[in-house]
Amino acid sequence: MAFELANRAYFATAVSDRGDAYFEHFTERLDELVADQEAGIGAFYLLVDDDSSVLGRFNLEFGPAGTAELGYRVAQQVCGQGVATATVRDLCHLAATRHGMRTLRAATAHSNAASQKVLTKAGFVPVDPAEPADLGGKPGTWYQRDLTVESRPDE
Repeated sequence: MAFELANRAYFATAVSDRGDAYFEHFTERLDELVADQEAGIGAFYLLVDDDSSVLGRFNLEFGPAGTAELGYRVAQQVCGQGVATATVRDLCHLAATRHGMRTLRAATAHSNAASQKVLTKAGFVPVDPAEPADLGGKPGTWYQRDLTVESRPDE
């Protein structure tokens, strides 16, 4: 929660704000995510610095036929340093090797140039328009990357 609160204003510049209710019920939502992970519905990762502070969170929500939706947020203090791109590449490898995924999809708003750059550098290509409902009311694009077990983080 400290990560989300510390970066709330920054995140709101690129994605819709989660609203006060999100923080009021943070513990319940976290418990749901842990239960989803234990049930095999998704996989949720934190990127942690040497001092144990959270630098980012990365999620895979599993769908049908070896597909997953990727979501991520990175702390403002590390943006522009390649952290998101490197971690998304690592997650592509984990998605294929640990979770058996064949395809990852991620949606980003047209106004979120940084996320578009991360996805493109990590091997994703634009495939479909994203509905505003997919992105908190903002128009955008779905990106996709097809994976192989041999997918390496630097590919």
